[in-house]
Amino acid sequence: MKYFVQQHSVVRQIWGKSDTILFIFAGASAEFALNKAVDWLYFTGRLPADPLGRLFSTVGYARRIVFSEEAAAYRAIDSMAAIHAAVEAKRGFSIPDWAYRDVLFMLIDYSIRAFELLERKLTQEEKTEVFEVFTRVGTRMGIQGLPQTLPEWQQARAAHLQQNLQVSKYTADLYQQYKKHLGGIRYWLLLQAQVLVVPARVRKLLQFGSVPVLLPVLMAYKISRFLRADWLLKEIILPPAYKAEIRELDVARV
Repeated sequence: MKYFVQQHSVVRQIWGKSDTILFIFAGASAEFALNKAVDWLYFTGRLPADPLGRLFSTVGYARRIVFSEEAAAYRAIDSMAAIHAAVEAKRGFSIPDWAYRDVLFMLIDYSIRAFELLERKLTQEEKTEVFEVFTRVGTRMGIQGLPQTLPEWQQARAAHLQQNLQVSKYTADLYQQYKKHLGGIRYWLLLQAQVLVVPARVRKLLQFGSVPVLLPVLMAYKISRFLRADWLLKEIILPPAYKAEIRELDVARV
């Protein structure tokens, strides 16, 4: 059977653990709040109404692609493209290609950043593997102007961070929604996780402090994983309504 992502790929390691996925979400939730095309997410109303539900919906598609055989992965990608096309038809104009590229670039970047934060540094070959997997997703979706190599992507990603982010009315509103849905303590944890994982440009725009307060907690959490006690911490810090979904993110399919 031919899989979209090889069974021993580092991409499966990244997307097979709830820890990594939650940090990917933390980074993306910060950057989405700054993206100049965030009004598209407000058009459907799904992100501000239920940011955690939106996470699991997006994660569901990503995991279907990463862990499926090739034909099923293509169906998942085509389904994603059809959903976006329907939104575009309803609004009456197209999502710009640069906005599609931004989301794809985020998946690549935060996959790498989250894994390196929690596990180890990736080799250039492994980073290239992450880049190539998500570039194939973008190509299947018909996204134009995708970089062809990892160095080209790194240059494009740096340019996008400078050109396509801004503080807007949506920024404050999204963070209010995060706080509403997470509660005060979990919201603070989200902010601290974002400090650890986002690029310097995002930290600057959101006026994050440069000192990662959560770093000692992260070190303790890594020790708890080694002792197989990490779920005790997760039971304390995760929203009760989503604990079952988060448990399902841990898959030994690498």
